[in-house]
Amino acid sequence: MPLKTFFYGTLFLLQTLTAVGSVDTLLHIRFRKDVSITIDRPVKPTGKSTQLIVFALPNGNTTAQTMGKKMEPGDDWHYDIQHIRAQTAFIRESSSDNIIVAYLENDKKSWPLWKRSTADYPAQITAILDTIVQVLALKKYSLHLNGHSGGGSFIFGYLDTVKEIPDKVQRISFIDSNYGYDSSYADKLKHWLLRSRKNHLTVFAYNDSVALYNDKPIVSATGGTWYRSKMMMHDLKDLAFRVQDDSIMHYQSQNKQMNVYLKKNPDRKIFHTQQVELNGFIHSVLIGTAAENRLYQYYGTRAYHHLIR
Repeated sequence: MPLKTFFYGTLFLLQTLTAVGSVDTLLHIRFRKDVSITIDRPVKPTGKSTQLIVFALPNGNTTAQTMGKKMEPGDDWHYDIQHIRAQTAFIRESSSDNIIVAYLENDKKSWPLWKRSTADYPAQITAILDTIVQVLALKKYSLHLNGHSGGGSFIFGYLDTVKEIPDKVQRISFIDSNYGYDSSYADKLKHWLLRSRKNHLTVFAYNDSVALYNDKPIVSATGGTWYRSKMMMHDLKDLAFRVQDDSIMHYQSQNKQMNVYLKKNPDRKIFHTQQVELNGFIHSVLIGTAAENRLYQYYGTRAYHHLIR
């Protein structure tokens, strides 16, 4: 049942408490008649600082599917490929921050399509983020822009709204989602990374340029995250990357604030969802902290399996 109805400017919002658990609370907001926001926050915050993670959903997935669940016979397979809620629970056990996750879903089930059909998308993206902060009454917090697949389009949409990335943004993570990158974003990202040691840019991708589905390429040679990630590193080459070359190549800037993980693909398979499923979300939050690689490994077995519910 509704908790509150109110206006943000001229936008009518409906706020609904959807579920209360022993460790987290889910809050649902309907925004602008075509955007749904689901906020997962801890029942009893214990950390000294708050990290607000805005997670833009991948194309074709619902919030419930993105959150994940313990699978039962007949369940749709989409419920078993991301498990952001269980990964969030793992992060809360490891991080000293209060972790709040805001899932962003639109009725088109595609942020690239939503942007193309929303002429004033920069203003709307700003309003979406401001609404979340207003509803939660946050005063001091850091913002983490995160997304999988088409969710990266929301992040680039946000970057389109600002002349420079504000100080409150301390993490940006593309989990196989930087399809929309071009060189126009390089200076903003570079200046932001160099402005504070607190800022982290993390990119996960695999060689989708050779991946096949039914013996046909899934992306063009330049349209996938493999190519776009390499373009991003080329544009930011002044950060002086060093590389650990293995089945997953790890490129790290000299200041350790930018990390790019590129999975090789000699068998031309599709590894899109594994980027997030195999602890990718966990690593995007914990990299650069004291809990990095503690009790989990990126692209290892699911470290959160016991937390799926």
